[in-house]
Amino acid sequence: MQTITLPLDTMTLGATLAGHPGRPPLLLLHGWPHCRQLYDPVMDALGDQAFVIALDLPEIGESRGPPPSCDKATLAETAITAAERLGARRPVVAGIDVGGMIAFAAARFHGERIAGAMVMNTAVPGLDPWDKVIANPAIWHFAFHQLPGLPEALVQGRQRAYFDYFIDALSLRKQAIDDRMRQRFAEAYQRPEALRAGFEWYRCMPDDAKRNRECVPFDTPLAYVRGDADPSDLREYLAGLRAGGAVHPTGSLIPGSGEFLPLENPSAFVDTVLAFVQRVHAASR
Repeated sequence: MQTITLPLDTMTLGATLAGHPGRPPLLLLHGWPHCRQLYDPVMDALGDQAFVIALDLPEIGESRGPPPSCDKATLAETAITAAERLGARRPVVAGIDVGGMIAFAAARFHGERIAGAMVMNTAVPGLDPWDKVIANPAIWHFAFHQLPGLPEALVQGRQRAYFDYFIDALSLRKQAIDDRMRQRFAEAYQRPEALRAGFEWYRCMPDDAKRNRECVPFDTPLAYVRGDADPSDLREYLAGLRAGGAVHPTGSLIPGSGEFLPLENPSAFVDTVLAFVQRVHAASR
């Protein structure tokens, strides 16, 4: 693996690279409250068959400088441009949690620039079962994080305790997210600008939902993947993606895992991602 920083407009983005640039490109996006180190355990294995780029989203971790907007289409454009600057033309964009929302936006709004997208462990704003998800009392933080200023005031300086709550709630195998990784996540949001950026992802979700509901068909290959600890019906998510314009979405479950797929079941994560990368790049030749 190689770690770099990439100047991009008014931003500087932290990135980890693995694999040879001549291999099929794969862009990995983290969500909340993660950073790009979420993918460290799988980078080398993915790099055996792909050119892999894991980014810190703007202001998170080693990235500095706010993006033009935190709506998911803009974040997708930023991430794809970063990958292109690193020599990754038409990458597969794969993201977990908020990163999955960005991956959907990449397929929906920037499909001509990518080979395919993987939406992992998230509901896409505006698409079924989005309304059901945000109405669930267990998902209370979606509304809380959208409040102006209050989350920052209460969480600043308490990131580790706050994030540990969500890590424990969203993982099936809590021990797979060890103390070092938990501390890395907390440190990635230690700066006030980083914490604010993470909450801004949530504050933009109502606008994301409005745009996603304007169904425009797109044929960019799209896969929906999540850990099998979530008992929700996978078919409901696929129906929502089709209603949002995805022509042929596919779906699969990763066994023995909650949200933290690369940490909880790294071998199955690698197999699932590489199978999709190989399929879409073979089809595009």
